Amino acid sequence: MPAEESSAAACGHRSRATAPISRAFPPRLLAGAGTGAPVPLGTALRVRSATGARRPAVPRAKGRSTGGSRSPRGGGARRMYERARRAWDRPLTAYYLILGAGLLITVLGLVMVYSASMIKALELDKPGTYFFRKQFLAAVIGAGLMALAARMPGKLHRALAYPLLMGTVFLMVLVQVPGIGMSVNGNQNWLYLGGPFQLQPSEFGKLALVLWGADLLARKQDKRLLAQWKHLLVPLVPVAFMLLGLIMLGGDMGTAIILTAILFGLLWLAGAPTRLFAGVLGFAALIAFVLIKTSPNRMSRLACIGATEPGPGDSCWQAVHGIYALASGGWFGSGLGASVEKWGQLPEPHTDFIFAITGEELGLAGTLSVLALFAALGYAGIRVAGRTEDPFVRYAAGGVTTWITVQAVINIGAVLGLLPIAGVPLPLFSYGGSALLPTMFAVGLLIAFAREDPAAKAALAMRRPGVRWKTMRRRVKKRPSGER
Repeated sequence: MPAEESSAAACGHRSRATAPISRAFPPRLLAGAGTGAPVPLGTALRVRSATGARRPAVPRAKGRSTGGSRSPRGGGARRMYERARRAWDRPLTAYYLILGAGLLITVLGLVMVYSASMIKALELDKPGTYFFRKQFLAAVIGAGLMALAARMPGKLHRALAYPLLMGTVFLMVLVQVPGIGMSVNGNQNWLYLGGPFQLQPSEFGKLALVLWGADLLARKQDKRLLAQWKHLLVPLVPVAFMLLGLIMLGGDMGTAIILTAILFGLLWLAGAPTRLFAGVLGFAALIAFVLIKTSPNRMSRLACIGATEPGPGDSCWQAVHGIYALASGGWFGSGLGASVEKWGQLPEPHTDFIFAITGEELGLAGTLSVLALFAALGYAGIRVAGRTEDPFVRYAAGGVTTWITVQAVINIGAVLGLLPIAGVPLPLFSYGGSALLPTMFAVGLLIAFAREDPAAKAALAMRRPGVRWKTMRRRVKKRPSGER
């Protein structure tokens, strides 16, 4: 075959082979082929696939799955666990847990106060909604305090510490003045405000000790003084003992236990040595033993732990009927308003023993729900205290968490017959505006501390509509007028 014919045949073969490519791709992309001009990478890959050229094989990584639809080991359970773990580790988890648990406990508490207090109000010749209306008003004011505390900066919280402490001490001294202070159920711890309203200053002493103690320890930590035991104990322990003395003058042993728990929580967070911590704990236990031993009323309460019968003189009547209420509730309870024990059988059904009425009307499901909400609130408080770098936030969040958790444990333990009846309400749940207001403010503190976390602050900023719209506008590039 002549050279011209072979050359023409080759050219015809190449033209037939490249005909589909020229029809598939615009001429401007193939113009540089054969002229030395660079061809775009994407075009080269498409040309290679069109002509049947194979891509080099990519070696598979050993032990890894290459299929997009293939599930990891463990199947759906493993995937759900990973999703739950990622959701639990998000920056706003503590924020939503504190806000949601606090509001749910308060709302459920309002419902149970209304149900548990109707018969008691009728016994006092009051309307059936008497106690509910007072509790609802306190909850509305407490919600405002919670929102205010959640928006206040940390510096303002620290600035409130000393005025709150001095005001609380003044009111607690005023309680002991004859003619001004009131006695309720044998405890001289109340101030009359006029009308149906009373105030218990010792409830605000818990909040005052948390804020003042956190500010004191934070300032000493900044000056590196907490390594010396004198600076660790003074003046924190003397001021706490002064508050305890004023409370015990009125005979309120339950509130004194809560303040002692807050003190130990602050000392633990400050890193008190074991021997020092054990010494303070032993001294407090000795004082508690003397106070209980010298009071027949407290001794009788201690003897009612685990009681199943009212005992001589019905000394364990309240503890036993609390167990009866829980036992009659079953799995899902008798229904809201259908309690039998609140018809004069169980004393204080809407305050100290409201958990028993909850078990009777909502059953085991209702009581476990309340316990789960308190557990979520406690976990979120510990998480806030453990992840912050600010010493004041660590001490204040730890103090508030200790306060709410220990008080809930003491109240529920007394209802279950595992602890002596201490006369403390269930936080955010029992009737009592004096207890509800400082507790809701303390929950607002935890919300503020959760918002101040850098990761949580960035996540909240991204959720604002203005920030998100501006971010989207920055990300979208402007297209040419002729491009679709």
